[in-house]
Amino acid sequence: MSDVNVSIERRGFLGSVAASAAAAGLSAIGATAATAEAATADGDFSKWLAGISGKHRQVYDMPEPNDGMGFIWTWVLQLTGPQGYGVAEKDIGVVIVLRHNAIPYAFTDGVWAKYKLGEQFKINDPITKTAAVANPFYHIKSPDLPPDAAVEKLLAKDVKFGVCNMAITHYSGVVAKQMGLNADEVKKDWTGAVIPGVQIVPSGVLAVNGAQSKGCAYCFAG
Repeated sequence: MSDVNVSIERRGFLGSVAASAAAAGLSAIGATAATAEAATADGDFSKWLAGISGKHRQVYDMPEPNDGMGFIWTWVLQLTGPQGYGVAEKDIGVVIVLRHNAIPYAFTDGVWAKYKLGEQFKINDPITKTAAVANPFYHIKSPDLPPDAAVEKLLAKDVKFGVCNMAITHYSGVVAKQMGLNADEVKKDWTGAVIPGVQIVPSGVLAVNGAQSKGCAYCFAG
């Protein structure tokens, strides 16, 4: 595998977005297919947005791994919000948007090992301090991290998770090229590994915008 990790591929990301946009206008057939796919995604996205609950709402925007701080801050908000506002925990609504280099946090452990996502995205295991070979925040094992900040625990408390389809498409393509694999197959592998309960959204920036339109205060967490 190349030493060039995907976390520095911003120029490549922008190029692939531009190429996809250009390709969409090349033929009526391609445009029709793209429109149908977008309509389906939009329906799922609308349902996801409609499911945001709570009187006091916040969206954590995670474009970078940032040692999982978006998860930890969510746990802190759920811990202190009821006391501060004098409300039940269910009245604290939280959305976490995983986009750009934070998308591996949306995946189960198998693809982390298979595609060396810790190495690729420069995410270290909090215990070994080396490149993670499993999602360190899916099930928290480190004694230095609050166990209730785990993705599985946050999902159980109705935290809404979204992961960027644009980033999945681009970065799975980058990794496929490095490993000499078929890009479509790698993307299929990644999307199939999305943690149950996490919603693939058309783009991370759209999800952040949509969450704010539903009354979520914004917090940059990456």
